[in-house]
Amino acid sequence: MRAEDVAQYLEDNPQFFESHIETLVRINVPHPHGGRTISLSERQLLALREKNKDLEKKLHDLLLFAKENDALQHKVHEFIVALFSARDLDTLKEMVPHLLSDIFTVPHTVLRLWQINPPSAEVLAFADAQSQPVCLHHPAHDTATWFGKNSGDLRSYAYLPLHAGSDTVGVLVLASSDKQRFYPEMGTVFLQRIAEAVASALHPHLE
Repeated sequence: MRAEDVAQYLEDNPQFFESHIETLVRINVPHPHGGRTISLSERQLLALREKNKDLEKKLHDLLLFAKENDALQHKVHEFIVALFSARDLDTLKEMVPHLLSDIFTVPHTVLRLWQINPPSAEVLAFADAQSQPVCLHHPAHDTATWFGKNSGDLRSYAYLPLHAGSDTVGVLVLASSDKQRFYPEMGTVFLQRIAEAVASALHPHLE
C-alpha cells in the first residue's frame, strides 16, 4: 500500500482514530528538528506553532507594506502640492527634477517636452505606445544621451509618458545607477500618479 493511499484513507475516514484511540496514543513520529521522537499530538502542536509563526511573519510583512505605501502616498501628495505652486513653464521645468530628488531621492531626472525638444521618431513612437509608465534596465533608443556625462553610470530607468488627452506631449524619465531602483516587474501606480500630476501642471503652459 502506498503512503498516499493511507493518507487518503485517513482523510476520508476521520472517525478512524475515534475507534482506535489506543493506536493514536502509541504513535510516535520523529521530531522535526531531530534528536528524539514525539507523540503525534506533540507533533501537531509543533506544526500549529510553526504555522502561527508563518502567519505572524505574513502579517508583519503586510503591515510593513501598508506603512511603506502610506509613506509613499504622503510623498506623492507633497509632490503634487509643490508642483502646482509653479506659475510658469520655466519654473515648472526646473522644479520637477528638484522635487523628485528632494522628495523621492531620485538622483537623475530628465523632463522632455516635444513642443520644446522634438524627439527622434523612435522615441516618439515608443512614448506613444505606452499607456502607463514602463521601467527598463536599459535606455530606450537614444534617451541615454539625455543624461549627459551620467549616462554611463545608469542601470535602471522609468519612462513616464506625459499625455494631454489622446496626445503625448513629452516624457519624464527617472534613472538610477541602482539596477533594482526601477525594474520591469515593479508596480507603476505611484509613477502613474506622478506622470498625471506633471502632465496636468504642464497643460496650461503648452496650449
